[in-house]
Amino acid sequence: MIYLDNAATTPLLPDVITAISENLSANFGNPSSIHSLGRASSQIVRKARETVANALEVPSRNIIFTSGASEANNQALIGYALANKDKGNHIITTAIEHPSVLNTVQYLHDRYGFDVSFVKPKADGTFPASLIEENLRPDTILVSMMWANNETGQLLPVKEVGELLKQHQAVFHVDATQVMGKISVHPLDVSADFLSASAHKFHGPKGVGFLYYNEKLHFDALIHGGEQEEKRRAGTENLHSLVGLAKALELALESIESNYQAVEKLNETLLTKLEEQKISFYKNNFGPSMPHVLNLAFPNENHDLLLTKLDLAGFAISTGSACTAGTIEPSHVLEAVYGKNSEKLKENIRISFSEMNTIDEVNLFVEKLSSILKK
Repeated sequence: MIYLDNAATTPLLPDVITAISENLSANFGNPSSIHSLGRASSQIVRKARETVANALEVPSRNIIFTSGASEANNQALIGYALANKDKGNHIITTAIEHPSVLNTVQYLHDRYGFDVSFVKPKADGTFPASLIEENLRPDTILVSMMWANNETGQLLPVKEVGELLKQHQAVFHVDATQVMGKISVHPLDVSADFLSASAHKFHGPKGVGFLYYNEKLHFDALIHGGEQEEKRRAGTENLHSLVGLAKALELALESIESNYQAVEKLNETLLTKLEEQKISFYKNNFGPSMPHVLNLAFPNENHDLLLTKLDLAGFAISTGSACTAGTIEPSHVLEAVYGKNSEKLKENIRISFSEMNTIDEVNLFVEKLSSILKK
């Protein structure tokens, strides 16, 4: 199987597997225990937190470990909204966010009566910061925006929005899931009050992630019990997964520029090869994008059938977010641009790269895709 679905998850790097395995064998103490085994495990958690903090260039005390970006998003949005309802009742997000944001703010609306603005892109798919500015109100307390879209790779104007919110009471949550480990991510540079990510998007293990938070903010905990994570998230730490997260992030940062260039080359090669094959297609590309994600559409070709044929031929791709896969719903991201009745919602596939992919794999993919389409 040639794997081209890295926006859904990435394969573990060999060194990450080794680090996890060694930890599973050597360390089993509870990090909250005061004996030597517990202290050794606590030190491992501390080092993992420092690795993340150093990458983000923030104090380590401002990092909460979570089960992934979905939990981190829930923690930031629900935790802050409920603790600060006296400041206002309005939340802004975009209509193209990940379901872990969209469904969370919808929950806040349905259960607690928050007024939520789901801001759509412009007709051409672009998303300038002015769209957020137009929706700001005196009672807006929270703005949530992804750094890069998981279905199209589109880069959103997080830095511009962060600057905009400096003059407003609303805090800024950034979902950095699709950019962490691929480009430099520094919350302070984009004026983010919260920033979330998952390890499995940068060759770490599934089920572990983190949330950066501005220590000046007051927000509720979601999980209650012990005093772990500065009393922000109770529960015994997922020790071996934290080791894997830290190792994967270290490796990503060591080669971040060369990895990015390698993915750019894969992206360019695929598009060039498709043009050489005289395949009719268009890109669902709405401005500056990460090269890691290519959302392509083939007129009059049903994407579900095309995905199935490619799967049977040994190629793993998708039609959109892995968190909405298996449903009959069209892409909410493309629907926000094209409208709910557009035929374009049935024509797209998502190809997503990592630096572990090769030019040979891209060539084989285009060869098979061309064969299927020409038939």
